[in-house]
Amino acid sequence: MDALSALAEPHRRRIVDLLRLRECSVSDLVATLRMSQPAVSKHLRVLRDVGLVSARVRAQQRIYRLEPGPFAELDAWLAPYRRLWTHHLAALERHLDDGTEQP
Repeated sequence: MDALSALAEPHRRRIVDLLRLRECSVSDLVATLRMSQPAVSKHLRVLRDVGLVSARVRAQQRIYRLEPGPFAELDAWLAPYRRLWTHHLAALERHLDDGTEQP
């Protein structure tokens, strides 16, 4: 599985969204997401296996955080598509601007 496949799952995207704001323990994620601990741990394992998150040990807890590398790779992969849409949106904006100038 790769990062894009891992992020296709909605619960994993929610976990990533939370970790974007701050590092979290499994219990923090369980409480916020209102999911079972085994389910959260399963999703974290997938995210960790593809390198999107890492964990450090603090006392009896694992604290999870995002890893920037895979996100940079995803951003690079998306860049050509972003340029394509930017081009199309700019053309649409020009078309709409041309249409509003007519009486």
